[in-house]
Amino acid sequence: MAEKSVVLFGVGDVGPIHEPMDIYGAHVRSTLATGDIRFAQCERLYSDRGALQVHSGVHERPLKAHMASVFSDCGFNVISLASNHGMDWGPDALMDTIELFRKHGMQTVGGGANIKEARQPAIVDSNGIKVAVLAYCSVIKEGYAAGANTPGVAPLRIHTYYEPIEYQAGVPPRVVTVPYEEDLAAMVNDIKEAKKIADVVVVSLHWGIHFIPRLIAEYQPIVAKAAYAAGAALILGHHAHAPKAIGVHGGKVCFYSLSNFIMTSRLTERLMAKENTTSAHEALAKFAKRYGVKVLPGDPLPYGTDSARSLIAKAVITREGVKQASFLPVLIDKQCRPEILKHGDARFDDAVKFMDWLSEDFDHQFTVHGDEVLISGK
Repeated sequence: MAEKSVVLFGVGDVGPIHEPMDIYGAHVRSTLATGDIRFAQCERLYSDRGALQVHSGVHERPLKAHMASVFSDCGFNVISLASNHGMDWGPDALMDTIELFRKHGMQTVGGGANIKEARQPAIVDSNGIKVAVLAYCSVIKEGYAAGANTPGVAPLRIHTYYEPIEYQAGVPPRVVTVPYEEDLAAMVNDIKEAKKIADVVVVSLHWGIHFIPRLIAEYQPIVAKAAYAAGAALILGHHAHAPKAIGVHGGKVCFYSLSNFIMTSRLTERLMAKENTTSAHEALAKFAKRYGVKVLPGDPLPYGTDSARSLIAKAVITREGVKQASFLPVLIDKQCRPEILKHGDARFDDAVKFMDWLSEDFDHQFTVHGDEVLISGK
């Protein structure tokens, strides 16, 4: 008798702010529909309530409830709210967003009415296999973490230190990043507890360094290895607004950043206001220099040319763990719609080469199999 399995698809940031919503999933709906678990990271809030947190760094109000239809339209059934934007408009907006997703039959993770709820896993029971999904945020602002009796997101906070590496003035220091011991211990405990009630545990992490190509923070492999040692089978990372490395740790796959999936933004306008200029070109040029990215006219997203590169993580899961991990190369078109690339398309080959370059510092081996790229250790 064939071994039972389920298919998980995982994507990065979702939260377009421009309508109509039904256009965005045109190229991916049918593929996502073949999965049993369809995970997405929510980058927005959907509410008519809330008060802007002055240190949030955002200005747009939460989106209208009907704009969350982009998630149901793509068939996502597990949504993470553990992001640096989860509490931008306070607890009311977060709780409204969670309630909205649950009302439409989607499980939410990484946020809740208190820390206990924020750290609860989503459990998907499919084909006799139970998969638990947990979510945490490392790029978290003051006051955004859930408390014993207060709403917020599940934190995995990070200490940052600057260590001199040279005696000469002006030499950049080494940046040391270390997870909060209590947050790391909480994640480890959550994974162990989830493993008691599920066959497989998947961990979502909103983490890392946005925009800058390739750069992985020191704390990220530390967290990944701790998660795997506790019993996690797969890590789905996001936040960087561009793809980052895929690494294999002890036979288990970590997607350090799945990039954008369905996003639109008013970043250009915000940059113009910040730089006190009426020139979009000038504002984007300063942004490009700051983060070491290329920004070209016509880029679908203003985060840099590589922000149009994306991927869908795929995992074939049995009761024993992840039997096979792979990714589907994706390119975001001019209408901000993700398109799954096919083997034989030059863009597919370019995407595989690009992911291989990103992953040079990590154990990995990519093997093209049909229209997907299988991942293994060397």
